[in-house]
Amino acid sequence: MNIMQKLTIRHLKENKRRTLVTIIGTIISVAMITAVATLAISFLDLMQRHVIANQGEWHVQYHNVNEEQVKAIKDDEQTKRVMLSRDRGYSYLAGSENQYKPYLFIKEYNKSGLENFPILLKEGRLPENPNELVLSAEIASNAKVEYQIGDTLTLDVGERKQLDEEVQEERLTQQYSLRFIEDEVGETLENTESVTYEVVGIIERPTWEPSWAPGYTAITYTDETFITPESPVTVSVVVNKLNRSIFENTEQLVEEIGLNLNFVSYNNELFRYHGITSDDNLKSLMYSLAGIIMSVIIVGSIALIYNAFAISVSERARHLGMLSSVGATKRQKRNSVFFEGVIIGAISIPIGLISGIVGIGITFWFSNRLLQDALNVSQKLTVVVTPWSIVTAIVVSIVTIFISTYLPARKASKISAIDAIRQTTDIKLNGKVVKTSILVKKLFGFEAEIGLKNLKRNKKKYRITVFSLAVSIILFLVVSFFTYSLEKGMELSQGNVNYDIQISPSGNHEIDSELVSSITSLEDVTAHSIVRETFFYAMIDEENMSDPLKKRVKEEPEMLEDGQFPYYVEVYSLDDESFKRYAEEVGFDQLLLMEEDEMRAVVINNAVYEDPDERKIVEIKPLNMKVGETIDLVYDDWENEEKDFVSEITIEAMTDRLPKGVTSGGGEASVKMVISETKFNQLLALENRTSKNSYLYLNSSDPLKTQNEIEELSENTIYIYNVFKSRQQSEQMILFMSVFIYGFIVLITLISIANIFNTISTGMALRKREFAMLKSVGMTPKSFHKMIQYESLFYGINSLLYGIPISIGIMYLLHRSMMNSFEYGFELPWLSFVYVIIAVFVIVGFAMLYSLAKVRKDNIIDTLKQENI
Repeated sequence: MNIMQKLTIRHLKENKRRTLVTIIGTIISVAMITAVATLAISFLDLMQRHVIANQGEWHVQYHNVNEEQVKAIKDDEQTKRVMLSRDRGYSYLAGSENQYKPYLFIKEYNKSGLENFPILLKEGRLPENPNELVLSAEIASNAKVEYQIGDTLTLDVGERKQLDEEVQEERLTQQYSLRFIEDEVGETLENTESVTYEVVGIIERPTWEPSWAPGYTAITYTDETFITPESPVTVSVVVNKLNRSIFENTEQLVEEIGLNLNFVSYNNELFRYHGITSDDNLKSLMYSLAGIIMSVIIVGSIALIYNAFAISVSERARHLGMLSSVGATKRQKRNSVFFEGVIIGAISIPIGLISGIVGIGITFWFSNRLLQDALNVSQKLTVVVTPWSIVTAIVVSIVTIFISTYLPARKASKISAIDAIRQTTDIKLNGKVVKTSILVKKLFGFEAEIGLKNLKRNKKKYRITVFSLAVSIILFLVVSFFTYSLEKGMELSQGNVNYDIQISPSGNHEIDSELVSSITSLEDVTAHSIVRETFFYAMIDEENMSDPLKKRVKEEPEMLEDGQFPYYVEVYSLDDESFKRYAEEVGFDQLLLMEEDEMRAVVINNAVYEDPDERKIVEIKPLNMKVGETIDLVYDDWENEEKDFVSEITIEAMTDRLPKGVTSGGGEASVKMVISETKFNQLLALENRTSKNSYLYLNSSDPLKTQNEIEELSENTIYIYNVFKSRQQSEQMILFMSVFIYGFIVLITLISIANIFNTISTGMALRKREFAMLKSVGMTPKSFHKMIQYESLFYGINSLLYGIPISIGIMYLLHRSMMNSFEYGFELPWLSFVYVIIAVFVIVGFAMLYSLAKVRKDNIIDTLKQENI
């Protein structure tokens, strides 16, 4: 160790507070980078395990595969593991009391499939040959006959076939609910074969069995020896190395074995969490979002470390000047600063890495309790640390420390010894530089003028503080907008389903009022709405059409009919209680919509649909109209090729709020409107129409239990569609993302506060001698505090002037990135702006007060003589 290095270490020891502040700033920065990288990887790991737990671990599925093709797939160099499965068929379940689930659905797996698909065994064991069977535990609560392990079942297994010859689907699988014609079951079993099974186990109801499925799941065994030309299998494959080449490799294999590419499916949900997708729009979205967010994080990290070093090296300029006066070369001075960076990094980086990982681990511990209590999920958040995340954090930290030390060291090496000792490069005293406006003194007093002059003559430290504040503002606002964008994208992709259960009458009937009363009074039903629906058309003028439709008709003018386009209009009515509640939410007078003099409606001027050309989810305003304008409803008589006028509708209100049961699905030429029940009946009477749809929508605290209770109340007079499972999955996703992202916002906020306190408190500590001089010439404590308050105000205003416009620019870039997969209007999070403006002045004020509390009792003489802090 040479003399310069020894002097550097000694200087760091003598200036313990400044050294500690620099180390803490670097530790926070390294911890932030480490935490973010660990958080992202752990989140992806959680979602991968969540998908596997619900769907099984597989990457590619090949359907309708024969024995030779199975062998070729197994022998492929990309194949790691193969699982065989087959839908054996349906059999009537003896003693079933659930009219919507009269079947036993038999599915076959080979040994690997039984081990790798989500099959949870409650009792007994899994089947080991084709004559053994495990049954779903759900059967016990829905059948008169209680099946036990060891029972022998002889079943007639066949395929479901609809009785209505005019309406035939390709194949009725578990995804299709039981078919009815009027009030009777509209399907039967064909091509049955008698098979005898021994019950060897009881399993939990599989997660992949839809709530509306007509058959209870039973699982048996199969393998390659049971494949016949008449009974092909589905082959689920786990590949050796999962990367983007999987699509190309699969297509090549399919071509080699002579299988139709339509019989291939990918586990896209699992791929998404591995960062692999065949959707170019989604891929662009993922990369651009990741790039922008990581750039913001890295800039914030660099700002934090650089601020700490810049202040430190600024104070060391005098020390370096003294070394220069006794013969130190430029190279030695630069190396002295670099050596300081090495020491700081050697201490900070390991502690920062550990702190980031431990901090995320603590966050996960709290998150696990929240998620398991709220969602009853089995998967836990676990800390996943990869070499990539550690190396990234170390490299970024080293590069940042190098940049942070290089620039000040280079500047310090160039100045002369006399200038460095006198610090004339840091303090600007000419009149032009420190000149202030006369208004400042007149409006705020001489304290504000002195405060502003102080900032002007210490421009470097002032800019560092403003830069630090601006970066903190940008970090918070960008992450807030990022959270909003993700939630908005998730909301659009889920179609705004706001109910758990949909109930519709069988045939063309109204739901019985007594049955409705019985259902809505069930213990777990928390909210309900009765919605009646019918449809019309409306000829909309070109200037009133949606923007996407305007673009289309400009390219294809022949689409217009006399300058108008036929819109599909869905008209809804709500029961009185729901209508009143909806009126309060939207803010319209429900009585106006019930008056008999004219037909009034609330237009839901919001539609979400998937654009097949752009391959993105689009949110639009279907109509460019205003409240008070009218729409003419017509009935399209296809037989006579005429459009019959029905009624004129006045727009009473326009909103994007959806009543319960109405979803946001639609298109560029469709619109939804809500009218009163009285007006709905008048519309039907005007057109002499009796056909309409009537639905009951429910929210329940226990939707599966509520469904079973409804099935017991009804007698084949209604259809029940339980969307709880899919809705729960989307809510889980949003909650998972919210936990991570809001945790990230908390982390960013804490780091920002630490950054601001670090910069301001260090800067204030370095100004002790300056404050002592002001006090020595007669500045009173009251005036001194007023000066500091105005300095805080100047810091806050200037940081907001830089931070907010830059934040808006980055937000727009994020919005443009989201437009790769979604399309909706750019909206600023105004509430976040209010929060950040208040927070900036509060934090700066507290930082100033905290710093002043430490210098308030300092002796003026001792402080003027002090060299180190």
